[in-house]
Amino acid sequence: MGDPYENLAIAIIKSVARDYLAALWKLKKNPHNKSAMQDALALERFFHSQWYGCLTSVDGDYLIRRLREEVKNK
Repeated sequence: MGDPYENLAIAIIKSVARDYLAALWKLKKNPHNKSAMQDALALERFFHSQWYGCLTSVDGDYLIRRLREEVKNK
């Protein structure tokens, strides 16, 4: 089962990563989608936030790069 707090942190990060991927896919289909751009920027701010740093030791910029590569390569 693991630590409930660790499980919650992982669930939060996975949820934000899915939301970020969704925004990136929308931008790939329509680069002028202002709503998707706002969402992506807000989620990037989360990946650079102090709260994110409390949830994980994974570098936010690393995760952003990996998610962008995933969208770019598909």
